[in-house]
Amino acid sequence: MFMRSFLEQPWPWYVAGPLVGLTVPALLLLGNKSFGISSSLRHVCAACIPAKIPFFQYDWKKEIWNLFFVAGILMGGFITYYFMHPGPVVVNPALVNELSGYGIHDYHSLVPTELFNWSALFTLRGALMMIGGGFLVGFGTRYAGGCTSGHTIMGLSTLQWPSLVATICFMVGGFVTANLILPYILKL
Repeated sequence: MFMRSFLEQPWPWYVAGPLVGLTVPALLLLGNKSFGISSSLRHVCAACIPAKIPFFQYDWKKEIWNLFFVAGILMGGFITYYFMHPGPVVVNPALVNELSGYGIHDYHSLVPTELFNWSALFTLRGALMMIGGGFLVGFGTRYAGGCTSGHTIMGLSTLQWPSLVATICFMVGGFVTANLILPYILKL
């Protein structure tokens, strides 16, 4: 019972942070592997798309460990959601106040249902957020040569200059989007 209550609570940064950080030396020591999530999509495409696209022409089976890693992440989310019954999402009151000005009031799930649902997808606001945002994330990941987890966790810990540049760009892009662009999109 103690273990379940321990797992259901948010872990403090000084426990979760080092655990995430220890994946880097563990991967390097156990098999000289690099951590990153976006590369798993490339491996799935290389395995499932029989076309002769040069980007997907490599031995994806050497990276199958990455697919198991991502499957573990998905299974962990599934188990947590369906079996550990997390309570309602706790949102900072200042954020609740700000978002209520945009007509967003539902915080009972992980994302506001006023923004992320099938009918919202076919509005200008929904298309900008889901399709436009998805395109920009995919483009940015490919252009930067990796995702935020790969560059920020793995790249910075192995002192790679391109990862520092990419991480700075990710952070600046996130701050600009959240503070300057998102308020205008939410008003649509």
